[in-house]
Amino acid sequence: MLLNEFDYYLPEESIAQTPVEPRNASRLMVLYPREKRIEDSHFYELGKYLNPGDALIFNDTRVIPARLLGKRISGGRVEVFLLRRIDGNSWETLVKPGKKARVGENIIFSDELSCVVKENTDFGGRIVEFSYKGVFEEILDRLGNTPLPPYIHEDLEDKERYQTVYAREKGSAAAPTAGLHFTKEEMQELKNMGVNLGFLTLHVGLGTFRPVKAERIEEHKMHREYYSLPEETAELIMKTKEAGHRVIAVGTTALRTLESAAVAKGKIEAKSGATEIFIYPGYEFKITDALITNFHLPKSTLLMLVSAFAGREFMLKAYERAVNTGYRFFSFGDAMFLTENLEEW
Repeated sequence: MLLNEFDYYLPEESIAQTPVEPRNASRLMVLYPREKRIEDSHFYELGKYLNPGDALIFNDTRVIPARLLGKRISGGRVEVFLLRRIDGNSWETLVKPGKKARVGENIIFSDELSCVVKENTDFGGRIVEFSYKGVFEEILDRLGNTPLPPYIHEDLEDKERYQTVYAREKGSAAAPTAGLHFTKEEMQELKNMGVNLGFLTLHVGLGTFRPVKAERIEEHKMHREYYSLPEETAELIMKTKEAGHRVIAVGTTALRTLESAAVAKGKIEAKSGATEIFIYPGYEFKITDALITNFHLPKSTLLMLVSAFAGREFMLKAYERAVNTGYRFFSFGDAMFLTENLEEW
């Protein structure tokens, strides 16, 4: 398939710059892919579209203050964006300006923290090794900045607003934004009505937001991201499947984790490791029955994923409708609920 087949018109004013309050006051577009039907709702009404026995699966990753500003010993300012801890003090990063960050270059962030560029990566990044005095995570909390997406130009007064209310496992370079709509109160209400809640972890990195440059999307290669599916969540998913209820991924990162841990159609096991899964039209979903997600960038791998789930033409019509009816797009924008995938039950 061609990259241009996943393009759409989006005026800049449709991109949400700030989150709504409360979190679940955002709008919710509800899609029925097999009927090609769409409803308009609000996120606080999500329970209307769920059934007792359904399982919501959340990504509990927590965003780290991944942007570090420093100076090269040889001169000039530089930004180091943490993507993934490799081991110990070694991290996979993006460095700007990259041309100045040659192997062997030393970068100073403060009296407590510095790093040296150890090697280049195949995606244009750098492997760096940090040196520090004290506890790395505490220093990072003091010196690092929350890595808001480049299309958000407003300052965020409350940094916790770019974290889900259930975030706990530190390691992401970006938030799993579908989860930003949930309040603790709404999660409890859903539990009270018999909806089960399960948790997994995928640390969001370059694989999720790296732009597609290949003209034919099949030639795009995803970047590795770490995931973990615990035993209790795997058991919940299998019980849900066996009872004939829906496994509902909260966000594309949760969906990619579920599909990475699948061992067969309708079968999943507790796993952890790295995933490079790339889901685009033609993919056969093994675990995920429904999906809660935000609106995604044109020509992005995430738009390709939801197109695989609900059909490309239907999704693009839904996006056009969203633009025309004032939905807010991207990280702080409104949500979609894809109530089913195109496959038969």
